[in-house]
Parts: sequence; structure tokens; C-alpha cells
Amino acid sequence: MNLLMIIFGLVALLGVVGIFQSIKEKNILAIAFNAAAAGVFGWFVIMTVLNQGYPPTN
Repeated sequence: MNLLMIIFGLVALLGVVGIFQSIKEKNILAIAFNAAAAGVFGWFVIMTVLNQGYPPTN
């Protein structure tokens, strides 16, 4: 689960970067999909860390 949280955190960060690039290009659909991806993956990482702690305990 530890590596999965890191990968999902990177996906969330790339989603945030994509939001800014989409705003620069004025692409509304890309803004929506990047925001959804960043929100879902970021929320998963935050709630996993709050629930299991970091490093995760069994």
C-alpha cells in the first residue's frame, strides 16, 4: 500500500499540473478531467494516510 500511495500522489500532482496547463490553453474539458483526477486520487491518498498513518501499520 505504501508504494501505491506514492504512485497515486504523483498522479494527483500531475493532475494539478495539468489543470494549470489546461487553463493556459483554455481547454475546458481538460480542466474538468484534470480536476476530477486530482481530486479523486488526492482524496484517496489523504484519507489513506489519515486512516492508516504513515508509514502504514497493519
